[in-house]
Amino acid sequence: MIVSLVAMIFLIMLISMASAGVVSMLLIKINIIPAIYENRFILLILYMLLVSLFTGTILARISGKRFLCQINELAEFAKEVSTGNFDVRMTDGKMREIALITDSMNEMVKELSNIETLRSDFVSNISHEFKTPISSIRGFARRLKKDTLTAEQRDEYIDIIISVSDRLTRLSSNVLLLSRLESTDKLMEETEYSLDEQIRKTILSLDPQLQHKELEVDVHIESVQIIANDEMLSHLWINLLENAIKFSPNHGTITVTLEAISGNAVVTISDMGIGMDDEVKKHIFDKFYQGDYSRATDGNGLGLSLVQRILELEGGKIAVASEAGKGSCFRVSLPIR
Repeated sequence: MIVSLVAMIFLIMLISMASAGVVSMLLIKINIIPAIYENRFILLILYMLLVSLFTGTILARISGKRFLCQINELAEFAKEVSTGNFDVRMTDGKMREIALITDSMNEMVKELSNIETLRSDFVSNISHEFKTPISSIRGFARRLKKDTLTAEQRDEYIDIIISVSDRLTRLSSNVLLLSRLESTDKLMEETEYSLDEQIRKTILSLDPQLQHKELEVDVHIESVQIIANDEMLSHLWINLLENAIKFSPNHGTITVTLEAISGNAVVTISDMGIGMDDEVKKHIFDKFYQGDYSRATDGNGLGLSLVQRILELEGGKIAVASEAGKGSCFRVSLPIR
């Protein structure tokens, strides 16, 4: 490409100077220019051609070498990135166009490095989350092989194995769902349905958990029709309500409201639980993050990550208001459409 560009520039120069010479000769022939200057004018044209060729060659060689040097640097940079080295960076190019490419390449490698870090952390967290429950199942299964166990101990160990197995099932389901959501840019199969009815059914489905902690649910719900993915929003309400149940004290109250505001369905879910400090609030939507490790066995740290991704795909937003020791309030806003 560079050789063709240089050749084209030289061709234009040669054609221009040759045209100038021809026009000058014609002007001499028709006595516009005195004939006395004819021989000297031809020598002048030839001299200008030689000087242009020499100067152009030197300049083209210098500028071409400088330009090609930066192209070679780009090629080496791309080769290094292809090997998986995302720590490499390019120096700013001296030419404006090369500088733009350099900035874009450095930004691309920075993003690739962040993605690789997230991927490594994800694999590490997944391995840890699966390893601990599997170790528990294996340990209690070995204990069940002993003949000295009482019936009560045997039942207790079986209940633990069932509980841990359920946790693994939830974890694998959440991982698969989150992977599926992160690999798409739009939720399909959106239908029009009653959002208030969906929230009521979700609360009823969680009644065993509410009864176990003797929690009350204070419901203030307007009738709202919405166009969205029914299945995904069901996951969203389940995760938010299960969080509220998990962090609420026994005999507490969970408040759920739904109202239509300026073309949006606004849902708030509030609890009277342990709340969160500012540091915890910064990370609650991070994958596998669990602010209260005393309740780590009740979840896997993927629920709010799923909530956030579902809302991104539905064009919704979520806001959190919380204070340590004073409960939390999650406010979800969804376009009704």
